Amino acid sequence: MTHPMLAQANHDEQAEQLFVRDLKQYLTAEVEPLQRGIAEALDPGPGHNARAEHVYAALHHVPAFRSWAGVRRASQELLWQSVWDTVERQAPSLDGLAQAAPALGSLSLDPHFTVPDYLEDAHVHLMPGGYSLDADGVRQGAVMDRGGAVYMLGRNGGFMNDGRGQTVLGHLAACYPDLVPARLLELGCGIGASIVPVARAFPDAESVAIDVGSSMLRYAHARAAHLGVAVDFVQADAEATGFADESFDLVFSAALLHETSAEAITRIMAECHRLLRKGGVVVHLEVPSRYAQLDLWTQVRAEVEHDYNNEPAWRAATSADYAALLTAAGFVDCRIGFQDAVRNGDLAASHFGPESKGTFLSWFVASARKV
Repeated sequence: MTHPMLAQANHDEQAEQLFVRDLKQYLTAEVEPLQRGIAEALDPGPGHNARAEHVYAALHHVPAFRSWAGVRRASQELLWQSVWDTVERQAPSLDGLAQAAPALGSLSLDPHFTVPDYLEDAHVHLMPGGYSLDADGVRQGAVMDRGGAVYMLGRNGGFMNDGRGQTVLGHLAACYPDLVPARLLELGCGIGASIVPVARAFPDAESVAIDVGSSMLRYAHARAAHLGVAVDFVQADAEATGFADESFDLVFSAALLHETSAEAITRIMAECHRLLRKGGVVVHLEVPSRYAQLDLWTQVRAEVEHDYNNEPAWRAATSADYAALLTAAGFVDCRIGFQDAVRNGDLAASHFGPESKGTFLSWFVASARKV
């Protein structure tokens, strides 16, 4: 399944993007296990205060590791270059499609908006310009949409990229089946892939989504409208949205927190509590990892993500005590665990529990209710 705003690759572009996909799979499945073995041989053993950091530093003296890390980074750069070529070739027509989108929802941009420090000049995931590029038209959103599908290897809902939004719905069905929001909000909506299925699930609700990038929001608004979904997109900061107190019944995020900072996560929790009406629910979906529970190599991989894939907050987000953060913000009945990834819209098959089934099979979720 696809949608009208998705940039279409020609034969050569598709071949290049498939090559990038296959290269990434090869580096992960065939080469990475060798790096794991090298890392484990360098392990100073239990009791060392910084085992992962020690091993990570030692690995940089190993040519095989430096080669793997360098090729891995190059594959990411090649991904974005191949997708950029696809989008740039169609940029005028994509802008035209955005302007011709059905009159559904709204778009509110702030010419004086200040991007958070942790996103300014941050090319997250090595995507040129990152999320916050204040560019004309819809190019940045189009790059993220097609690039995200290739980057996730099609395992986040294919070209719809809506697997995380579907999983948020799975969590609501599993833990808050009584919730029928009149107004709902997504923080850090990106291209709007997650807000669309949530808005569709609650057709009588007013759906709002915020992000920091103007180009991203133009694309998200056009994308949702072409899919027949009314969403009000607003340029705003998740730490201080500017909306009125107690003005939403559901506030959620989908893979936002690991793109922020440790300090921002605390402020976002407080903002969610301020925004919710009594009885309202907050849901934060994140990568399915808890740092302290990871084996040595996976902790080393966190350092690789930090240095080679521009993920400075990955460790902070996976180490945070979300039960404590939500409780400190004023929430009760915290649910901390892992939600099965929703496949083919089957919410009933998505279960919530204490164990992760692995990347792309589960998502970490922290949720709570305001009383």
